[in-house]
Amino acid sequence: MPEAVTITETPPTTVDLAEEYKASGVAEILEELDRELVGLKPVKRRIRETAALLLVERARRAMGLSHEPPSLHMSFTGNPGTGKTTVALRMANLLHRLGYIRKGHLVSVTRDDLVGQYIGHTAPKTKDVLKKAMGGVLFIDEAYYLYRPDNERDYGQEAIEILLQVMENQRDDLVVILAGYADRMDRFFESNPGFRSRIAHHIDFPDYDDGELLLIAESMLERQGYHLDQEAKKVMADYIALRRAQPHFANARSIRNALDRARLRQANRLFEEAEGPVDAEQLSTITARDIAVSRVFRFAAKGRQEENP
Repeated sequence: MPEAVTITETPPTTVDLAEEYKASGVAEILEELDRELVGLKPVKRRIRETAALLLVERARRAMGLSHEPPSLHMSFTGNPGTGKTTVALRMANLLHRLGYIRKGHLVSVTRDDLVGQYIGHTAPKTKDVLKKAMGGVLFIDEAYYLYRPDNERDYGQEAIEILLQVMENQRDDLVVILAGYADRMDRFFESNPGFRSRIAHHIDFPDYDDGELLLIAESMLERQGYHLDQEAKKVMADYIALRRAQPHFANARSIRNALDRARLRQANRLFEEAEGPVDAEQLSTITARDIAVSRVFRFAAKGRQEENP
């Protein structure tokens, strides 16, 4: 009886990186990111650089070259409303397309999802979250709240120890992204060097400028089937400049909240003023009046009065 012949596939000697880039679907993901997010040029540049690294590593593996799986755990720092969760979603998709994670889903959590309130409660909670996230990306927002050294009865340290162990031992099946304010994340990493040593990619998300926020406002309304008239654009630009100078501003999140209130005022205005049928244009237009009555303008005017009694 003839011996079985084992056919060994010969690794390719060349790889067309441009073709791999197209075939992987990475270009499509990056284009979606450009369409969905205004500005954030340094963030988009880092995502492209990371994608290039992963494509090259995949090519090296295909050619049989020595390679070490890259560390993919990340830290996203920046103020609220700067697109961190949206980028995390796209990153999960990108890693899945390139074959670095099995599923490509995102599990987004905070401290309350990981840390229990009594002895024996934290480990099951943390392990349950990790089980759901396996094969994808675990996004931990405001991660620094896991560490509360001032409270000796706090159980956050137990969650941290479990996370560190999984990040090291199962890094080929789970990517962890920690997110939060830059200064607080720096202090968190100083207090927890195990996290810093496991995270290779630190990406800072800048605040949007006034022009970018106006574009974001128009884009949000367009997705909902609304638009600003010309006068409303001017008033919205004034609103943005004033709102940014006030407390608790959260970038795109604050703009979304402002537009929700403008739509509420528009609906009430139409009900109160309409004497007959209204057309699609009226139903879809946000006017200057719908924005100008915001208390942001009242607070600004009050501040000027107090400065000039």
